[in-house]
Amino acid sequence: MSGEPAPDRRLFEITGKDREAFLQGLVSNDLGRLKTGIVYAALLNPQGKYLADFFLVPQSESLILDVKADIADGLARRLAMYRLRSDVQIAPSALHVSRGLGPAPKDAFADPRHPALGWRRYGAPGTEAPAIDWDWVRVEHCIPETGIELIPDDSYLLESGFERLNGVDFRKGCYVGQEVTARMKHKTELRKGLATVLVEGAAPVGTEITAGGKPAGVLYTQSGGKGIAYLRFDRAEGGMQAGDASLRLP
Repeated sequence: MSGEPAPDRRLFEITGKDREAFLQGLVSNDLGRLKTGIVYAALLNPQGKYLADFFLVPQSESLILDVKADIADGLARRLAMYRLRSDVQIAPSALHVSRGLGPAPKDAFADPRHPALGWRRYGAPGTEAPAIDWDWVRVEHCIPETGIELIPDDSYLLESGFERLNGVDFRKGCYVGQEVTARMKHKTELRKGLATVLVEGAAPVGTEITAGGKPAGVLYTQSGGKGIAYLRFDRAEGGMQAGDASLRLP
């Protein structure tokens, strides 16, 4: 089966009769969406800041949790801490994830964040396929990545675009960090957030952005003359600098 392997991901199998109810009270999205495909969601701390993002994948008798390998063990420990007496078991999965663009295998799922991200398939390892410049895709559509634009104990979901990426539900009820997220949703316009910028030159990921000599944000992933930046929108008009790179909004 064609598809590019994703070796930077870890998969867990979540079983037990309480698995959906357990996760429904913790994560940012509504698990009712599992009836139609993958659910993209995040776990927050009580202050509403991002801890981890992941996919939840429906199986006949379980859920597959698909998470970046760098944060997988920490997420599994935190979920186990919340489990208490719930009938929920979390164990490493023997499945593999592959992803691709273009026609999807019949057993693949559409990536719920954006159509440009193609599909994800869970099963036996995929055969090698031409490498895809996923950074280009992400930058073009302002899609944050775990550990780059999405920073544990620092990022907020709405500033990171989770509403646009189908990663948060405002009607599902309570979950950890829900109150802070709801307040940000219902206040006036966000003053900070991720945006795609035009970049002339290059700068290391994490370089501070200035505008008129004042701090204006941080530059992250760059590809194809564009980049993903976390910006103070009130200072992002006109030209900006990030190290040796010149930036501006499209």
